[in-house]
Amino acid sequence: MTILNARNLSLEEVHRIFGYQKQYTESFNPLLSLEPLTEIEQQELLQIRDDFDRYLSAGKVSEGQVKFLVIAPLMRLARFYRDPIEIRLEEDIADIEIEDKDTIITGRMDILAVNKAKMSKNKVYFWTLIIESKNSQIDVLVGLPQLLTYINQSLTSQESVWGLVTNGRSYQFVYIQQGNPPIYQILPELNLMEHARSVILLQVFKAICLL
Repeated sequence: MTILNARNLSLEEVHRIFGYQKQYTESFNPLLSLEPLTEIEQQELLQIRDDFDRYLSAGKVSEGQVKFLVIAPLMRLARFYRDPIEIRLEEDIADIEIEDKDTIITGRMDILAVNKAKMSKNKVYFWTLIIESKNSQIDVLVGLPQLLTYINQSLTSQESVWGLVTNGRSYQFVYIQQGNPPIYQILPELNLMEHARSVILLQVFKAICLL
């Protein structure tokens, strides 16, 4: 029996194991309805950016700092901490057995947001958003194989799910749909340090929270 950790899988391996097909999408519409931010939300967004920039200017920002300084306040601002959404941290995935390959994949999700008011067909809470974080010096796409591996588990019980890989500065959202083969759409990359794209970033967070 071969045991693999999702952290060590390449994108090519994930495609081969799960049969994913990749698509590029140029806009978050019509997948999400993005609403204008309030003045207060824009001010808080600028504060999150400035706080992170101070650490970024000093050098490498660790994965834990990215979660604490950026992801947590963005999710609070987007109302992810309100009922019926529940945040789960460092959630172990159920061992994924690969048929006919005598292989098991293990791993642990960084952040999982579930909607406790919405049940999937397998009587588990609906997965709203899965987040994989990296330190500030790692390209966000490095975390994509991990994210897709974790997300595949949800496709047995719901038709689609949103995922996000971030290093605190760059944000890569993906939209994954159940199917044969399963398809994941790569959305435009967003950046907290650029005003226009940071506004879209918070708008996307808010729209996903409302799904």
